[in-house]
Amino acid sequence: MKWSWKIGAYRGIPVRIHATFILIIAWVAISQWYSSGDMGALIGSIVFILALFGCVLLHEFGHALMAQKYNIKTRDITLLPIGGVARLERMPDDPRQEFWVALAGPAVNVLIAVVLFLWLWVTNALEPVSEVSLISGPFLERLMVVNIWLVLFNLLPAFPMDGGRVLRAFLAMRMDYARATSIAAGIGQGMALLFGFIGFFSNPFLIFIAFFVWIGAASESGMAQMRSSFDGTPVRAAMITDFYTLQKSDYLARAVELIIAGSQQDFPVLDGGHVVGILTRDKLISALSKHGQNIDVGEVMQRDFQAADSSEMLQTAFMRLQGCDCRIMPVLRGEKLVGLLTMENIGELMMIQSALKGARA
Repeated sequence: MKWSWKIGAYRGIPVRIHATFILIIAWVAISQWYSSGDMGALIGSIVFILALFGCVLLHEFGHALMAQKYNIKTRDITLLPIGGVARLERMPDDPRQEFWVALAGPAVNVLIAVVLFLWLWVTNALEPVSEVSLISGPFLERLMVVNIWLVLFNLLPAFPMDGGRVLRAFLAMRMDYARATSIAAGIGQGMALLFGFIGFFSNPFLIFIAFFVWIGAASESGMAQMRSSFDGTPVRAAMITDFYTLQKSDYLARAVELIIAGSQQDFPVLDGGHVVGILTRDKLISALSKHGQNIDVGEVMQRDFQAADSSEMLQTAFMRLQGCDCRIMPVLRGEKLVGLLTMENIGELMMIQSALKGARA
C-alpha cells in the first residue's frame, strides 16, 4: 500500500503504518490540549490510542494466523486511521475456512476483553460501566470496553466488516458463492442506508461509516460476480497472444521504443527463451531518471513475479493476479511463454461474456 512504512514483522507478515495514521494522533493530541491544556492528559490520550490500535493489530493477526493454518499467506497488515487491513493473498475456497478466518479477528478482541475483565476483577479495580467513556475512566477498563465495542461493530452482518464475511460463509454452505455474496452485500448496503439516515439526524460520523460499508459491499459483490463468471474458463481463453518481449541484455532504450510505438507498458523479460523477470513501466521510468537509457534491462527488471499455466483455471489465476500487486502475469505452456494475463483483458472477457448472455436471453 502506498504511503505506508514498515514498522516490523511477525511470522513473516510485514506490519505497516499508513502515513494518514499520524493524522489521528495529531487530532487526539490537539483535541485533548484544547479541552484541558494538561500535558499529562494529552500523553495519556495518545498512549490510549496507541494501545487501542495495538488491539486492532492483534485483531488483524488473528485473521492472518488463522489463514496461515489453511496455507493462505498474508501479504501485509497495514494500520489506517479507520482500523487495520490484513491483505490475504486469497480468500479460502471452502466457506467453512472463510467462516473461521473471519471469526478469528473478533475472537482476539473477546480474549483481550476477558483477560482485562479478570485482571480488573481480581484487583478489585472495576468501576460501573456507566462512568467509563472513551476519554474518561480507568485506562484498562476503557480498553476493555473498547474491545467489546470492536467485537460488536465487526460482527455487524455488512461487508467489509467481519460479520459480512461470516454471513457470506454461512450462506455459501447452502448455496453457490456468488448468490451468497450478493445476499450478504445486499444486507450490508441496507445497513449502510440505515446508518446514513440515522447519521443525518444524530452523529455525522455514521454517514462516513455508511459510505465505507456501501462501497465495501458493492466491491465484494462485484468481485464475486467476476469470479463466478470465470467458472470453468481456462487462462488461455483470456490471455493476450499479441505482445512484445525484451531480452535481459537489451538496453532500456529498446523498452522506450516499444512503449512509444504501441500500447504495451509492461514487458516479460527473456533469457535463453525462458521468462526471468518483468519490466514494468514504473520500474522503467524510475531507472531512466537515475541511469538513463543505456543500461541493461536485466539490471532493473522485477525478478519476483507470478506466472500462470495456459491450462490453469482463470478463476485461480485471477485471484493470484489480484493479490500480487503486479500488472501482468506471464502465461506458460510448459516453460514456453505463450501469452500475458492482465486485469484489463480479464475485464474485457467479462464484458464480452455478459453481452453474449444478454443476446441469448
